[in-house]
Amino acid sequence: MASGYDVLVIVLAIFIPPIAVLLEKGLWVDFLINICLTLLGWIPGMIHAFYIIFQEKKKPEDNADNS
Repeated sequence: MASGYDVLVIVLAIFIPPIAVLLEKGLWVDFLINICLTLLGWIPGMIHAFYIIFQEKKKPEDNADNS
């Protein structure tokens, strides 16, 4: 089930993609890439933001202890 934070980040990814990436990744290269993509066109920035959000959501499953 999605938390309130998850819903907020998804809504921000739709309307202000760089802010959503900033919340997920911090002030890092992905944030700068998203700013450039958003300046080139809103849809590329939004797609990149969703990619970053859902990539981050998969990580805890990948780090599961296999013992």
